[in-house]
Amino acid sequence: MKIMTAVQTEKSMPRACIVAGTHSGVGKTTVTLGLLAALRKRGLRVQAFKVGPDFIDPGHHSVITGVPARTLDGWMLPRPYNQQTLWRHMQGQDIGIIEGVMGLFDGHSGKSEAGSTAEMAKWLGVPVLLVVDAAAMARSVAALVYGFRSFDPALRIAGVVFNRIAGPGHLQYLREALESLPPIAVIGGVPHDDTIAIPERHLGLLTAEERRLTPEQINRLAACIEDNLDLCRLLHELPPLSLPQETAETARDAEFRRTGDTVRFGVAKDEAFCFYYPDNLELLERAGAELVFFSPIHDAHLPANIQGLYFGGGYPEVYAPRLSANQSMQYDIRAFIEGGGMVYAECGGFMYLTQAIRDLSGTAFPMVGVYPTTVRMQPRLTTLGYAEVTIADPTGLLAGGQVRGHEFHYSALENEDFCGGSIATVYQVRQQGRATPRPEGYLYKRCLASYIHLHFGSNAEFATALVSCARRRPLPD
Repeated sequence: MKIMTAVQTEKSMPRACIVAGTHSGVGKTTVTLGLLAALRKRGLRVQAFKVGPDFIDPGHHSVITGVPARTLDGWMLPRPYNQQTLWRHMQGQDIGIIEGVMGLFDGHSGKSEAGSTAEMAKWLGVPVLLVVDAAAMARSVAALVYGFRSFDPALRIAGVVFNRIAGPGHLQYLREALESLPPIAVIGGVPHDDTIAIPERHLGLLTAEERRLTPEQINRLAACIEDNLDLCRLLHELPPLSLPQETAETARDAEFRRTGDTVRFGVAKDEAFCFYYPDNLELLERAGAELVFFSPIHDAHLPANIQGLYFGGGYPEVYAPRLSANQSMQYDIRAFIEGGGMVYAECGGFMYLTQAIRDLSGTAFPMVGVYPTTVRMQPRLTTLGYAEVTIADPTGLLAGGQVRGHEFHYSALENEDFCGGSIATVYQVRQQGRATPRPEGYLYKRCLASYIHLHFGSNAEFATALVSCARRRPLPD
């Protein structure tokens, strides 16, 4: 009866919280996945969000909730865009669970909260559920929690979850340690459990496309949370969200539906290419794209009658032998590009369009071969961070302006001086923390490729420019 009462109460008004950690690696993702699974099992309609540039965790969120997880970011996206993202996707939902990034107060620098989970919580007016790794802690946990709660009085911490506890006795000790503090809700403690862990590799967890959470794993995650956390108390601590009304469609959406002026855009989507922000795909659709998904691994040919191609990031290095073996697909892509087709590729997609990907052992796997350079995998991370792109396209194919994104890769180009002649650089990239911009954004005919993952929400005109460019190539007779 207690559970049903809580569910009925929470369905009256949507609520949300941010799952934040004291530092990276405390178990935010596990707690988030468990909360999503447990709340769904209770019959609640749950929407997941992720703070910061991330494709992998949101993929697992989406498997559990059944709806795409959404990205929130204090650097790539302006404050109103983040607020609208929360409000728009909480329409018709009961509860939003937002997974934070790094530690609660970690952001762009040590001088401000910019880009941090704490900043996002205040932008959205959403309380924080603080996850503490208590594996090697006892009474000292009181000092830690006190510091996090008092550091920023404008931030509301709804409760605390202790992760990796040794058992009920350890949890009781931790509860007693907090009795000396002003009252704070202890939502519970999660014991260490290898059976709910998701395997990892160099970019993080295995993706949902590679290792989809099974119903058994989801049930174990839900049971872990139900058995160890007081969900009714958590729900009680979350205030209702205030959701503004929005118009059903923009003028541009209505125009494209009225005229039928759409462009068939092929989107590479499989185990090798799975890093896409849902907003990017939706902004392409709003600009007039009809998205047609295909697999460079499994499909022998490109979809028929396409006018544009989008290759997102992912793990082409892991699937390099299979990508290399699919020569008919490579031939179709080269022919499409040589014939003037519009192509946009980022990170893993860019790697696929080079001459070859060379693995750590030195073996080279031939790729599409549009760009005369080889990508070599590195044993450690080569680039990580935000980037702002200024577009200066002398061909006039793409609109100017600025777009924001990020880089995250373990590879490097063997030949960085391949530009010139038929290949131009149309990006000026300013990385966060670096004063001098660098050229990037490799344009060959109407094929644009880069290591940078752009979020089109930072400048929706970029999506419009891609679709407009593709539209100018007529369909074959």
